[in-house]
Amino acid sequence: MSTLALNIRMQGKLAVIIGGGTVALRKLRALLAAGASVRLVAMNICPDIAAMKDSGAFTVRFGSYNMADLENAFVVIAATNDDVVNEQISADAHERAILVTNAGNTAEGDCTFPAVVRRGNLEIAVSTGGICPTFAADVRDSIAEHIGHEYGIILDELAKEREKLLTNGSSSTYNVKVLRSLARRLLAEIAECKEILP
Repeated sequence: MSTLALNIRMQGKLAVIIGGGTVALRKLRALLAAGASVRLVAMNICPDIAAMKDSGAFTVRFGSYNMADLENAFVVIAATNDDVVNEQISADAHERAILVTNAGNTAEGDCTFPAVVRRGNLEIAVSTGGICPTFAADVRDSIAEHIGHEYGIILDELAKEREKLLTNGSSSTYNVKVLRSLARRLLAEIAECKEILP
């Protein structure tokens, strides 16, 4: 299934997670890291979610899923251990034109969460469209071995240079050439350093 790779600014947007297990935990961490407002609904929550609950970073309602849980949601994650409930959540979200991820059946949802490598502001996302998340995680881990934190530092340097060029009013063609040249030089320096190391 073809998908669109898209980064969404989640600040001020409500994400609703239905479920309290390890899948819900992974989605919760990703959504909080993205700055989303999160409401979690579950009969029970795993110890890691319980340990995070008192932080005030998200709200929890203990109980079974109710259609009212979707109120004002931008995205919904159906992550219960009951396929019938997950399908109902997906159907209710579709009816309200709310994006939904169905952890039990990706074909029932509109979107999936990629496996992500973060190096400062640099994000590299790996997705299998939900057909094999463990493979996406393995590929992400392989990339992470080769992309160190210095890449985030390079990005910050390039962003500063870009800001200067935009302030100077240079043409976009010139800006692209300057930034690409600088990026290539900085990446080459990283490669040289790695070759020198034992």
